[in-house]
Amino acid sequence: MKKGEKRKQELLGIAYRLFITRGYDNTSVDEMIENAGIAKGTYYYYFESKEKMLEEVIEMMIDKEADAAKTVIASDIPVLQKIVGVVASVRPTQEEGAIEGALMQPENIVMHGKIKKKLIETVVPLLSQVIEEGTAEGIFACDNIPERVRMLLIITNDLFDEGNYTERDIEVFIDVTEKLLGAKPGTMNFIRELIR
Repeated sequence: MKKGEKRKQELLGIAYRLFITRGYDNTSVDEMIENAGIAKGTYYYYFESKEKMLEEVIEMMIDKEADAAKTVIASDIPVLQKIVGVVASVRPTQEEGAIEGALMQPENIVMHGKIKKKLIETVVPLLSQVIEEGTAEGIFACDNIPERVRMLLIITNDLFDEGNYTERDIEVFIDVTEKLLGAKPGTMNFIRELIR
């Protein structure tokens, strides 16, 4: 890793820790500069704004989550457990909720859309790999797997992200998922626990 890239990663690490401990709104650029021991110009060389830094911190979190999901995929566990493991891997930790919450603010709506798109682009190939494995084992019977996974992720994000759903929504989502993947009824009942 080049020196400049290493410095940028260090700054992202500092921002990540401050956003978790103090919250995004309560962390100033001056605090990040002070913690890093750098000049203000150095900060702005790497990040044009605090919002841009937040975006890159979240992208760093997604990359870390993707690495954890790849470990799950490479493991020797049943396909349905791999799905659970991948989904659990790409969820922010409880303490990272403070960072994720900053995305929900109205002024960050554009960034929220960009991050959601990056998350879907990252997760589609991971879950597709697991669904392909399940298709080879006869658990699923479908083609166009990446497209099906993308549709499920879009529905999941729009329906469950803000916590405004009912038990019937969960039932219908499970039914849609089973039909979309060509699974027998009841195969995807574990989704209920993932959502909760």
